[in-house]
Amino acid sequence: MSRTPLVLLHGVTNSADIWGSVMSALSEHHEVIAPTALGHRGGAPVESRPVEIRSFVEEVERLLDKNGWDTAHFAGNSLGGWVALELARKGRARTVCALSPAGFWTAHGTGHAASAARIAAAATLARRTRPLAPVGFHLPLVRQLTFRTIAGRGDRLTPAQALGIVDDLLGCTVTEELLATREQIASMPVSPCPITVAWSGCDRVFPQQINGRIAVDRLPQAQFETLPNVGHVPMIDDPDGVTRVILATTARSSGAVSFSNGDRVSGESGIAVVEAGDHRADANAAQAADGDVQPCRPQP
Repeated sequence: MSRTPLVLLHGVTNSADIWGSVMSALSEHHEVIAPTALGHRGGAPVESRPVEIRSFVEEVERLLDKNGWDTAHFAGNSLGGWVALELARKGRARTVCALSPAGFWTAHGTGHAASAARIAAAATLARRTRPLAPVGFHLPLVRQLTFRTIAGRGDRLTPAQALGIVDDLLGCTVTEELLATREQIASMPVSPCPITVAWSGCDRVFPQQINGRIAVDRLPQAQFETLPNVGHVPMIDDPDGVTRVILATTARSSGAVSFSNGDRVSGESGIAVVEAGDHRADANAAQAADGDVQPCRPQP
């Protein structure tokens, strides 16, 4: 039996490389593809401006068509989560797992201005310190401090991985346009497919108590979870937890998934349950609505 397709969509200024820590485990269950987005380092060049979310959605649709897939499972982080949700709206998604998705802010700036400023500041710092990075990134503390906006344990990155993230940021040609966007995710009263929104408990880019609350209002039928002790890009801090929540989501349309260690992820009655100790999915939308951000205790 052929494995169902799973498309991984990265966040703004990142590239497909950001999924490296989860690709192998996910590939045991799905045919996985991780494209680099339009205008990002390694991705297709931008042919027309301004770049809008529609541009990224249409690019992924072309990828689906090229592979002969009417639909696919999607997992996306930040910008990638937003794109995945728009693909669901267009009927192209079997399931969506959105990890701290972008787009949940208001027209008057709530949840957006501060986030854009943090990313812009990170880009400025990266530009100024890039000549020193190859030496500095050999020190775990430097890696942790450099990536503290997006991860609690940036020291877990290798020096090469850390340098790749910086080069991805500097090589992105659409950063300013995306940070200045006035677009936002419109309400989705009825979910067109099973949707999980997994928010990073220590997200400094899109804090759960701000952006997560907006998401709960706009996606009333989605399942909400908190990923404890991880930053905005949770694949850095807890790749195992990210793998589990993604597979728990895809299992909602395909039945149970078994892991090599004997754990099982089952998808029955539209509820994803992780039958393991540390990463139990509690489907607790009220947690996000109440702004219950997990205390940030980096994993050892």
